[in-house]
Amino acid sequence: MSTAKWIWYPGDYEIWLGNKMNNHRTERGAFFPPFWKADSHYVMVEFSKRVSLDRAEEVVIMAEGTWNAKLDGRLLFGRPYRLTIPAGEHTLCIKVHNQQSPPALYVEGETIVTDDTWRVTFEDKEWIDESGKASDTSATNYVSAGHGSPTGLSSPPSRYKLPVTKQEAIEASPCEKGLFYDFGRETFGFIELHGIKGEGHIYIYYGESEDEALDTEHCETLDCIDVQLTGILDAVTQDYTEQFDRYTLTNSKAFRYVYVLCDGTANYAYLTMAREERPEEYRGSFRCSDDELNKIWDVSAYTLHLTTREFFIDGIKRDRWTWSGDAIQSYLMNYYLFFDNDCVKRTIWLLRGKDPVTSHINTIMDYTFYWFISISDYYLYSGDIDFVKQIYPRMKSMMDYVLGRVNDEGMAEGLPGDWVFVDWADFPMSKKGALAFEQLLFCKSLEVMAECAQLTGNNEDERQYTQLSDSLRTKLMPTFWDEERRALVHNIENGVKSNDVNKFPNMFGIILNYFDDETKKTVMQSVMLNKDIPPTTTPYMRFYELDALCSMGMQETVTQEIKDYWGGMLREGATTFWEKYNPEENGKQHLSMYGRPYGKSLCHAWGASPLYILGKYYLGVQPTKPGYEEYIVKPCLGGLQWIEGTVPTPYGSVYVKADDKGITVKSDGGKGILIIGDRWIDIPASETITVEM
Repeated sequence: MSTAKWIWYPGDYEIWLGNKMNNHRTERGAFFPPFWKADSHYVMVEFSKRVSLDRAEEVVIMAEGTWNAKLDGRLLFGRPYRLTIPAGEHTLCIKVHNQQSPPALYVEGETIVTDDTWRVTFEDKEWIDESGKASDTSATNYVSAGHGSPTGLSSPPSRYKLPVTKQEAIEASPCEKGLFYDFGRETFGFIELHGIKGEGHIYIYYGESEDEALDTEHCETLDCIDVQLTGILDAVTQDYTEQFDRYTLTNSKAFRYVYVLCDGTANYAYLTMAREERPEEYRGSFRCSDDELNKIWDVSAYTLHLTTREFFIDGIKRDRWTWSGDAIQSYLMNYYLFFDNDCVKRTIWLLRGKDPVTSHINTIMDYTFYWFISISDYYLYSGDIDFVKQIYPRMKSMMDYVLGRVNDEGMAEGLPGDWVFVDWADFPMSKKGALAFEQLLFCKSLEVMAECAQLTGNNEDERQYTQLSDSLRTKLMPTFWDEERRALVHNIENGVKSNDVNKFPNMFGIILNYFDDETKKTVMQSVMLNKDIPPTTTPYMRFYELDALCSMGMQETVTQEIKDYWGGMLREGATTFWEKYNPEENGKQHLSMYGRPYGKSLCHAWGASPLYILGKYYLGVQPTKPGYEEYIVKPCLGGLQWIEGTVPTPYGSVYVKADDKGITVKSDGGKGILIIGDRWIDIPASETITVEM
């Protein structure tokens, strides 16, 4: 028997919840909303279901909003929270109106339950003529209902909140005129003050570093409360309470350190925090012979966990927004740690928003392309074709927008209003004209559109996107390849090919298989391992750089790269991984960014990329057919003495242990192949196999 779920118009709940989360950002108490268009939910939604009953069945009906119900076209009296549906063929139709939150519906009976088999629409196109005859709704566009967490009757969608737990500082010490608290490592939540008394102000300064928390003039986030005789006023939100015993700040913050100052006679007994965290099971694991690498994996997992909230966000201190470039990496890391498909889908819906399309996703051209690619990745790891079918119409309208902005050569260029990002680079990098990097992502996006068109039965679309991707692909090498430099150059502007060479397009040429094998080897030497090419200084692009190196079998080089780069952050005292790290910087230079002394995020999702690299290329577990129906295990020690770990799959997990003597694999399902050199060995489901080297 199916379990009843709360259902809504697909994407609406995700957009509504995302609006709440994206608008929590503050800078020194000032509200700081996202840069891009904010969409909203449809306020009137019709839910319908055709049922066939052998006998009468009673159902319970609950909705978020004002609603009515019709059975076989007949409007029922009032709001029947319990309804008996007679035996036979029937159509149940329920309309829900809600301005404050997305119209949502929950129906539960013995066989009739709300799930994704229900059809929903925001425009039923029903009308009645002068004779009283009602029209049909044959022109109405119905789609399958959206659903996800929460699911229970007692957990309506609009009440969804992440759980909180009490956490205390590991150390509290007097400092100048106040108290300085250390929570031991980066964390996220709400400061709680206990036993407040007196009159005056209590100032709270947050920091990911000691320097930030103590710099009251420049720290990125702070709070202030006004303690009065009759109550407490939050100086930021203007919320007022008469609760003195325990006061919880209303806006969550990211911090490790907290500095508290009081003026007047205002004071408090002690301070704790309500730690807010999305419940996640660490289904993936990794251990090896190198203790530093084990610590890097642990800190990566903690970093991803902190940035996995209602959605996958970028960093927990500053933006706290969903950025598509950050998210696609979080999804991939997630497939090797949590395998949280709900959070992936929710984030994809939120990033896309609604029609009409008026800008690129997050206003960034490359982030639009990452959005397309992330859907193909999700299908490969999950096998969830229903999601592809639901999201496809918005993929198509998004691609229509992209195709309306290409140049005469069919290439994507940044137009007024477009942000061409690529990466935060420490060297001059033009964003004008057609960038080779952008064309590679654009070509892959067109291939994804063709793939999803085929999956959803849109054959004409498949032909169109295949022709476009094939046409663009044939232009890539002639347009951007420089035979003398043996590399793709950065861009072509006003018909003039650039002399600049950087790693970005060249690493993607390897990852996306747009180079033949010989060209990959050439580019590896002329660009990726060439010390004269500007280095990558963000974990964001290090993700793809290490991906390219591993795909070429250079895990021993990557092992040292991870230890140098991520180990370098640990040696600087990091408890989570950063938005950017340049080993040549020192001291407070590691904290500054965007022209601000503490602007850099020290807990950034894209810093957790070793999770993906170690799971995919060291444990060697990769799906080759959607949903791990078929997969490979190709372990690589990468210079380590031994490795061991698990990779989550829809069937359960794949366990791998390897050293120089042999390999052990156990799988919970799917058709697996263990690859050792030229040997291909079947992996039976639910059995353990050990193969000697």
